[in-house]
Amino acid sequence: MYSSHVRQSAVSMLDSGISYSEVCRRTGINRSTLRSWERNRSLIEKYRDNGDCPRCEPIPRPPAQAGPYSYLLGLYLGDGAINLAGDRSRNVWRLRIYCSDCWPGLIRECEANMAKVLPGHKIGRINCVGCTEVYGDWKHWPCLFPQFGPGKKHERPIVLERWQQAIVDEHPEAFVRGLIHSDGCRIDNKVRRRVGDEWKYYTYPRYQFSNASGDIVDLLTRALDRLQIPWKGHVSPRPPRQDKIVVSASTRAAVARMDEFVGAKY
Repeated sequence: MYSSHVRQSAVSMLDSGISYSEVCRRTGINRSTLRSWERNRSLIEKYRDNGDCPRCEPIPRPPAQAGPYSYLLGLYLGDGAINLAGDRSRNVWRLRIYCSDCWPGLIRECEANMAKVLPGHKIGRINCVGCTEVYGDWKHWPCLFPQFGPGKKHERPIVLERWQQAIVDEHPEAFVRGLIHSDGCRIDNKVRRRVGDEWKYYTYPRYQFSNASGDIVDLLTRALDRLQIPWKGHVSPRPPRQDKIVVSASTRAAVARMDEFVGAKY
């Protein structure tokens, strides 16, 4: 399947007067295919945004589905990985997002957003112990998620490309939602206070996110700042979250604002 920009380039050469034989020699596309594209111009754009890689075009562009991409980016930074799928010679990559089986709605949302970012491709599930792997196979996942690489994310720099940052700035709610759905939660925090001669217990909701990567935490807090949501952060002193940075949003206004676009996992 040829990308739209390849089809456009080939037809442009034909339109300029270059022969079929010469275009065939330059592009490796057979004459009958070139003839079909020239006669039916609708075929040139037929597969745009249906598996084409927007980053590999002569003028790279961001993914068309910016909101779903922003959400998927948050999921990937929290609970995702990119690995070669199957035979290495095929050079096909698999994006894997691991979702807890406790949240079937989250699994469906992950699946739906991955399908929007990669239309026309099969999105599958693999049952694992206590979780479900949602995956999609494509040759260009590293183009859309250049943060991928060997080793753990917190052991290497995680920096967004300019085009990614522009998407996150435009869709910060989707990005925060993805991060909270991966390494965060909405919980009821319980505190004890002494009033007079007795202890009283209070319960209030809060959003909490924990990750060992300072870079990923910084991406979250910058998005929260953009949304004008107050937050606090600290390094967790207790295992198993030792050395993880914990970010919480617990004021009444902050929780109410995040309830508008995040809410409890489901």
